[in-house]
Amino acid sequence: MPTPIADSAADPPIPLGADPPLSRVGLGAWAFGRTGWGEQLDSDSRAAILRSVELRVNWIDTAAVYGDGHSERLIGTTIAQLPDSERPLVFTKGGVCVDSRSGRTFRDLDPASLRRQCERSLRRLGVERIDLYQLHWPIADAKAVESAWATLGAMQSEGKIRWAGVSNFDLALLERCSAERPLDAVQLPMSLLSRSAGEGLLPWIARGGATGLVYSPLESGLLSGGFSEQRLRSLQEDDWRRTRSQFRQPLVARTLDLVERLRPIAGELEISLAELAIAWTLTWPGVAGAIVGARNAAQVDGWIGASNLVLDRATLLKIERALSLSGAGQGPRLPPGKREQ
Repeated sequence: MPTPIADSAADPPIPLGADPPLSRVGLGAWAFGRTGWGEQLDSDSRAAILRSVELRVNWIDTAAVYGDGHSERLIGTTIAQLPDSERPLVFTKGGVCVDSRSGRTFRDLDPASLRRQCERSLRRLGVERIDLYQLHWPIADAKAVESAWATLGAMQSEGKIRWAGVSNFDLALLERCSAERPLDAVQLPMSLLSRSAGEGLLPWIARGGATGLVYSPLESGLLSGGFSEQRLRSLQEDDWRRTRSQFRQPLVARTLDLVERLRPIAGELEISLAELAIAWTLTWPGVAGAIVGARNAAQVDGWIGASNLVLDRATLLKIERALSLSGAGQGPRLPPGKREQ
């Protein structure tokens, strides 16, 4: 069985140099933007932030594009009410903007634009320095990406940001950027369904390329244990998940089959399915922390236990078998070295 471990062992230092060390899970704030997720009350978002802080989650990940700044503003006003000693670190992202006329998003990595975007994020968050500022998505022009990365380096030297990172970059682009200046952090998708990072990106990160932060470990609710065919049909018209392949057949049927195969594994350990899924991502070499979304305080309670879980080899092999039998997801099914232990 997995061994619950003490807080000091469960929260190893992430190589960003935070003091105190960052918690193994961080709060994801996409839904706080109130766009693309159906109805989301600001009161629920604030409650999720305060509950996560109460449970010793000490970092929040957001982006300027989430609700065209609404998520950042809500985080800023919420954490401003906390004593300085309790305020979580805030990670945000730039390079994706919202067109004021059409409401559509577009990528903009122009150096002057990035500086304006960073200044707006600083004002919305109500801080003098952003703890981690990341390029949200790359563009096809690698030279332009390198220039954008250099701009983040300049802003770091100026004290506007503490650490600089990137999100959703492939291995070739990571190597190009890191050749210019070190990457503090790399954010990438990783879950029981989306496992391709285990083949190239995470091994590179594990070799010392950067601090790895994974997002969507619950696949936007699919792996939470509370999703169903009925829930799928009830998604609101503006919910972005309606357009995603993971929420369509035949993929959703495979995922629901996987969830049923995982239930007895989680039951044996007396943990939630969400905690099992998140802890699985934290098992991979190179993963320093997982970003987990929550739309209210109760959802935080449902996954917080993952922060002090270690999954042993026997459990990982059971999960591998469940993945194989269900046919759900893509990518390696077992962290490296676990089969031979």
